[in-house]
Amino acid sequence: MKKVYGSAAEALDGLLFDGMTIAAGGFGLCGIPENLIAALHEAGTKDLTVASNNCGIDGFGLGILLEAKQIKKMMSSYVGENAEFMRQYLSGELELEFNPQGTLAERMRAGGVGIPGFYTRTGVGTQIAEGKEHKEFDGETFILERAIVADVSIVKAWKADDTGNLVFRKTARNFNPPAAMCGKTCIVEVEEIVPRGSLDPDCIHLPGVYVHRLIQGEFEKRIEQRTTRAA
Repeated sequence: MKKVYGSAAEALDGLLFDGMTIAAGGFGLCGIPENLIAALHEAGTKDLTVASNNCGIDGFGLGILLEAKQIKKMMSSYVGENAEFMRQYLSGELELEFNPQGTLAERMRAGGVGIPGFYTRTGVGTQIAEGKEHKEFDGETFILERAIVADVSIVKAWKADDTGNLVFRKTARNFNPPAAMCGKTCIVEVEEIVPRGSLDPDCIHLPGVYVHRLIQGEFEKRIEQRTTRAA
């Protein structure tokens, strides 16, 4: 099965439709799939539901899709450094489903391993719990959270072989593995595609069984908040 494609546009070809759900890896600007986001913007696909920890920043990352009004709903844990995200939400232009950060990650992971839902204490007694099933275990109240299964997941890894075995780089690992797992089709962009057999099996963070399409990209790797001091 061929997994390596020549470009982000080629890797997305045949998968996009208006109203689809996309799971996107990354945290802030760390480990985001820059090339696939740009290709989504170019494709003009609209009314998207995007499950991602946050929505990039103004003018970069998922913020590009937000500014182009291609996103209808965000499933996130953090508004972050994105003023347009805040503006659209407060004005009623954007739907927002807030999730505790660990709950969002687990909802993605659960979707990837075939678990339809799970109970958690996180959010009990808050707005997060409204409208959700409550159940008691050992005298404690838990709420039911449903798994996320996306039509397509877009993620960023450091290295891959041509079968899709992935290695992530330090904190860029963040949301990428669970986002990759929960997509019906998973597309990954990497900095380097290495020969098959060259990756140490003990160092593979996500096996290729989850990966359907793969590209090697070029990355700007912007810094979200640059803090400096005098020399």
